[in-house]
Amino acid sequence: MSEQSRPNDGMANEGTAGKAVVRRIAEVDAVDCPCGTARRVFSRADGGPVGIHHVTISEDAQLHYHKRTTEYYVVLEGHGEIELDDERVKVGPGDVVYIPPLTRHAARGTLTIINVVHPPLDPADEFVEE
Repeated sequence: MSEQSRPNDGMANEGTAGKAVVRRIAEVDAVDCPCGTARRVFSRADGGPVGIHHVTISEDAQLHYHKRTTEYYVVLEGHGEIELDDERVKVGPGDVVYIPPLTRHAARGTLTIINVVHPPLDPADEFVEE
């Protein structure tokens, strides 16, 4: 199956470990996530060391945390803020946010980000604050 025609349920990309691959963000299905809508361009199923997600942040993003996952948010477009535990910081294009495990976080505003996830996202390691 070609990269362009493969199904994508938000987590199940074909394995790519050991070979170079080009994926087009627009061709990856969007899925809901605590931050808004994510296109999980590279995921656990790819076998690589990180996940790469293109995320559109929503105003009603949910505060959440991960026990084992480290994330980096690279802000591409828009302006908003990120909540990191009890601190809120304004962010905009060119800002990069480091989020270590156990940090409660939520980005809010009109933002488009690249989310680099290490190790690649395991849905069992995503805990939404109520």
